Amino acid sequence: MPVKVRNATRWGALTALTALLAVAAPAVSAPSGVAAPALRPTTAPALQPKAAPAPRPKATPEAAPVPRPTPTPAGLPACPAGPASTRPPTKPAGPGTPGACRAAGRILESGVQLSRPATGVTPSGYHHLGANSAGEWSGVSGRISVVDGSIRPRSYDFIAGRFMAKRNMGGGQIAWLEAGWAETGWAGPGRQHVYTFNTNTRTWQFYDQYLLRPGDRVWLDLHSDAGGVWAAWLWWNNRWNLLTAQRLPIGASAFMEQYVEVHVDASRPTLVDVPEVTVDNVQLRPADGGAARYWRDDVPTLTGYDPGQQQRSGGFCLNWVNRYDTWTAGDCLGDLGGGEPEKPPSPPAAPTPSVTVTPSPSVAASRPSPSRPSLLGGLLGG
Repeated sequence: MPVKVRNATRWGALTALTALLAVAAPAVSAPSGVAAPALRPTTAPALQPKAAPAPRPKATPEAAPVPRPTPTPAGLPACPAGPASTRPPTKPAGPGTPGACRAAGRILESGVQLSRPATGVTPSGYHHLGANSAGEWSGVSGRISVVDGSIRPRSYDFIAGRFMAKRNMGGGQIAWLEAGWAETGWAGPGRQHVYTFNTNTRTWQFYDQYLLRPGDRVWLDLHSDAGGVWAAWLWWNNRWNLLTAQRLPIGASAFMEQYVEVHVDASRPTLVDVPEVTVDNVQLRPADGGAARYWRDDVPTLTGYDPGQQQRSGGFCLNWVNRYDTWTAGDCLGDLGGGEPEKPPSPPAAPTPSVTVTPSPSVAASRPSPSRPSLLGGLLGG
């Protein structure tokens, strides 16, 4: 049953990060004179329903535990080039599944680092539609449709449909892994990309060996193994493709998210058009290792809304077709408004983010988390 909770945005830092040039392709600079948004925020309802949120500590947050290096999966071949899948998966993702392989194409790495977003609902800023699990699970999987939104080139607009596994580490630290598809104004504008992000590496990773088109429906799977290594898998070319595996300091079980997320560049306010995105077949893996089950309304779930109240944010709406394993999100039909106004945030500093092309690794080694609020990005493997 849903529980009304207060949403809390993801931490970040308003600076710009220059990604290093790893191969011959030149770096693509971020839009000139455009301020970086606080990318990759998430709604993170408090785990104790109706409890008052703890105040932000004034002291420097305690660093998250230093994770051990991530082992490289043995024996996984490189995924060959191929088309989108023509049938749904019949077996769960994992290195032992027949046909399993690892992503081996080139990826775009975008090191945009972010400010903490302003709260409230406006045409500019962040808008989240979806749900969080109130309890711990060892994985989440499902299918997300791909759409073509009105994302402006050379802007910090973006749309993403994604799943996430996360844990609040305390002291302002949140550790997580997310995977999905995204369309952004700074990395391959006009295209939709498979992407991942994890807090070990803190950069967006866009997997352009997978050519997405509007209307595609992509199957994704995030789960941990017995050793606490979290992996993101994509069902492509009728086989499971490993995108990344990360040893995160969150243990073998964590809290799951399923969201459609929209950001509108705060320096150039506008309404972004988002055609209806469909999320379905959403399943959770129990923390005790049992069989996966559908994310239904008997699973304790946090949405930030009362039962029967529609999720609405900035002119975008969510409709539950079957709570919580099947739903749609996008433009509110007949709604031209952007929601409740709020006091505009202070202008952020000019960014210097960049996008570089790097060879896709198999698995990334972990790095210690810094003793400051988490930043966003997404690196797959190292």
